[in-house]
Amino acid sequence: MRKLSPEESALWAKVTATIRPLSREPVDVPVAGKPADPIPVPNPKGRIPPVRPTKPDPIRTKTFQSATLDGSWDQRLRSGRVEPDRTLDLHGHSLDRAWEAIDRALERSIATGDRVLLLITGHERRGEPPLERGRIRAAVHDWLAVSRHSSRIAAVRGAHRRHGGGGSLYIILRRS
Repeated sequence: MRKLSPEESALWAKVTATIRPLSREPVDVPVAGKPADPIPVPNPKGRIPPVRPTKPDPIRTKTFQSATLDGSWDQRLRSGRVEPDRTLDLHGHSLDRAWEAIDRALERSIATGDRVLLLITGHERRGEPPLERGRIRAAVHDWLAVSRHSSRIAAVRGAHRRHGGGGSLYIILRRS
């Protein structure tokens, strides 16, 4: 590290003379060319609490895609060997009507003890908004996460080709 030239030291002294300390305690300003004394740091008294990790954001939506199921469940879903107990087709629905239909279907499925609800949403359309198609598919995961029935949903998985493939979802409900 190099030393300051006399002009730089004079300029630095002018700059430091204009600084106001954040605390009200007086601060010794080092004189140009004279090294500053190290500021003593007082030892803390008592026990120092450990650093705690920050809490996650309380407004967090559940992710049913990453929810784990029994390995045999995932295998049966991937191979298409699971037969849905109830099917809900949302083609032709507006966003509001689709949300109401999903809520009613979940309520009925829970009441009757169904385990698998097949939700036919149609394929999500990729691209720049505004898109008229694929809005229901894009909103389904958020709707399920904030649904009054979210605690009863074990997982959401993409459906097998024979049940609609990328345009459909399996909603797996918890046992009663």
